[in-house]
Amino acid sequence: MRTITATSSERRTGTASRRKLGLLKDLYRNRSLLLMFLPFAVLLLLFNYLPMAGLVIAFKDFDFTKGIFGSAWMDPLLSNFDYLFSSDAAFRAIRNTVLLNVLFITVGLVFEVGFALLLNEIRFRFFKRVTQSITFLPFFISWIVVGVFSYNLLNYESGSINRLIEWMGFGSVDFYSNAGLWPIILTIALRWKATGYGTIIYLAALTSIDNSYYEAAAIDGASRWQQIRHISIPMLKPTVIILTLLAVGRIMNADFGMFYAMVGDASLLFPTTDVIDTFVYRSLRKTGDIGMASAAGFLQSTVAFVLVLTSNYAARKIDKDSAIF
Repeated sequence: MRTITATSSERRTGTASRRKLGLLKDLYRNRSLLLMFLPFAVLLLLFNYLPMAGLVIAFKDFDFTKGIFGSAWMDPLLSNFDYLFSSDAAFRAIRNTVLLNVLFITVGLVFEVGFALLLNEIRFRFFKRVTQSITFLPFFISWIVVGVFSYNLLNYESGSINRLIEWMGFGSVDFYSNAGLWPIILTIALRWKATGYGTIIYLAALTSIDNSYYEAAAIDGASRWQQIRHISIPMLKPTVIILTLLAVGRIMNADFGMFYAMVGDASLLFPTTDVIDTFVYRSLRKTGDIGMASAAGFLQSTVAFVLVLTSNYAARKIDKDSAIF
């Protein structure tokens, strides 16, 4: 019996040794790639993982003189989160963040996929490249500049759009007092700025589709629309699911630059445009409460993490190959 036990133990030890030796061989074989990856791994560690230690600020009465770990814990521990759930303004910011991001994701998906399909159908390469470059250019324009353009267009007294409306015989519209219009305005501005950039991945996925599918469909008498419907769109499905999952992971985060440049401190627009990021910024600017701001960030990250896991689970149930993990 002892001999059998010793033999089994030796086998396990031998297997572990072989695995360790195989790992070392793989590391040596891929040493060049690993050395190339090393700087990025260091940056990832420094800027993404080490700062996670600061999450404890959300549970502390932060004092600049004592530092992160020297500050006292809140009593009760979750006091910093109370403000996010007891304030009507905080609830409004959370609601606006989620609803606006759902709107942005839905409209963005339609525009980006649709524009990629249109570009993929263009056979004149020069026109295709020029069109893609023109639509990609706004991505490099700062939101501050976009905010200035928007103000010059929407200003009640001298805005270009109001001058056009008056020329057509209608009354001017005070855009900066009508909060109900701003979800549409923000969506238009975001689509103008981001559609060209968002189209790139979908267009790359379309160009990787084997032409033999289209040739076989053409031989069978399929029209261009039928080829798009039955070949292009189904082939885009995995890419659409992955990018949507990634977008859902940021559904609790808003583009602070866009909202602050476009809306600023126009309180009349807050009912539909105040999001978590701008709400926390204003609160931090007025009160200097680092703990409350950290609690908001902690809440955003936690909800995003849960949403990604849930969405990925749902995607795996629908199509196992389309899930991220």
